[in-house]
Amino acid sequence: MKLVLHGYFRSGAAYRARLALNWKGVAYEYAPVNLVKGEQHSAIYRACNPQGLVPTLEVNGAILTQSVAIVEWIEETFPDRPLLPSTSLERAKVRAFAAAIGCDIHPLQNLRVLKEVRALTEDNPESGFNWARHWIKTGFEALEQLAESGSGQNGFLFSGGPTLAEIYLLPQMFNARRFGVDLTPYPRLVDADEVARALPEFARAAPENQPDLPQR
Repeated sequence: MKLVLHGYFRSGAAYRARLALNWKGVAYEYAPVNLVKGEQHSAIYRACNPQGLVPTLEVNGAILTQSVAIVEWIEETFPDRPLLPSTSLERAKVRAFAAAIGCDIHPLQNLRVLKEVRALTEDNPESGFNWARHWIKTGFEALEQLAESGSGQNGFLFSGGPTLAEIYLLPQMFNARRFGVDLTPYPRLVDADEVARALPEFARAAPENQPDLPQR
């Protein structure tokens, strides 16, 4: 099976796909799409992903878009090292945690949203960061409570190892640090992030370890 992942080193959604693929030990080719340079709007890429977003996963030539669908496909196709707990109740809790990030926090800090926020505030350079920090902090307040009620072990949120909760948490924590969010009020999230990022599979998926990281 030939997999090609189109992504951007700093994209939270692409980061999720890398985390899932690495955890499952699935080999894939990485095809960078520079969002800052607007490569996602090229005719070639739009033919692959009409939304002009990342990630896109090619599977033997077939196209998958949207990180939630891609990660679920990875989980279903490669069932070893599962990212969902064994009971339906625990699976629902993990999915709810992931959805709180994927649906309610992350979309509000996408590049296209921040560009629009800045445009509506007369290009105030701080407006985008202030907007992002507000919604991250609002979301993290709820996530911290969900994390505290979780049944995780070994520092993880809902199990003895990583689940979809960590797959979604790590990219969002990266964004929180990037936008200068004070993480002191969220000790459970910080602990889970630290434990998960220490996994070799997850470390390889980190933005700073991607080939399209800009060289300074």
